Amino acid sequence: MTNKDYSNKIFKFILKISAIVSFSILVLLFVVLLKHSYLAIKTFKLKFFIDTTWDPVFEKFGALPFVYGTLLTSFLALIISAPISISVALFLSEFANRRLKEFLGVIISLLAAIPSVIYGLVGIFVLAPLMREYISPGIQKIFGFLPFFQGSVYGLDYFTASIVLSIMITPTITSISTELFDAVPKSLREASLALGATKWEMIKISVLKTTKVGIIAALLLGLGRAIGETMAVTMVIGNVPNISLSLFSSGATLASVIANEFTEATGDLYLSSLYYIGLVLLLVTLALNLSSNILIKYLVKTK
Repeated sequence: MTNKDYSNKIFKFILKISAIVSFSILVLLFVVLLKHSYLAIKTFKLKFFIDTTWDPVFEKFGALPFVYGTLLTSFLALIISAPISISVALFLSEFANRRLKEFLGVIISLLAAIPSVIYGLVGIFVLAPLMREYISPGIQKIFGFLPFFQGSVYGLDYFTASIVLSIMITPTITSISTELFDAVPKSLREASLALGATKWEMIKISVLKTTKVGIIAALLLGLGRAIGETMAVTMVIGNVPNISLSLFSSGATLASVIANEFTEATGDLYLSSLYYIGLVLLLVTLALNLSSNILIKYLVKTK
């Protein structure tokens, strides 16, 4: 047997071990969370997901406000970030010269590397006052007839948290989208232009249409980042177990309630309920990833 055969076997063995370790870590996380949340599961069962009361004093716990806050802020952040990220990616791929593209690429990479606590601090001391004094009141004057923009404005609310999240996930979506657009063959672009297409028509037909599956994957990765974000959201969302249609209301997410209350949890049921929330967060993340894989496979088949 040659050295090349040994190298292939060793490489294949390392890949198998890596896959097994990754799966084992996931299973271990699930087992640990399930074990520590068993008391809450036994006590509340599925009612935990539909109960809106979170009162540690009387040991009444319901996760619905946190599920609601997580989904609301994450999807709103995605709605804000998606057009900006794709537009920036298109500019870098189709219009920017090499030097500008390299410079902006470095800036985008740096934005992705900034710790979330820094975003949280900027959100508290810069964004929240701007939202409270100028942005939110201005939006309320125009769209105040809608239930989403009614109520008092404090600055620490769903809207502010969503904007912070949108800033945080923009580098991820932009970087992936830029690579997708760069991977489109130059001949495909030239063929569209040769047939009389305008620049925009060429981008729509040759770039966006051919990379739509990848764009959806990039958006889902950004959504996953938003759902799992902890510190930045904890610092700007207000941390109130509340369900409200108004984006100007304070709220909480699955991750923020764990970060806020885990060290203060004294009773067994209280601590178990926080583990139960962690289990819910893990399952929501897994469900999102599985849904994205199913969606991408469906789109590939129908493409």
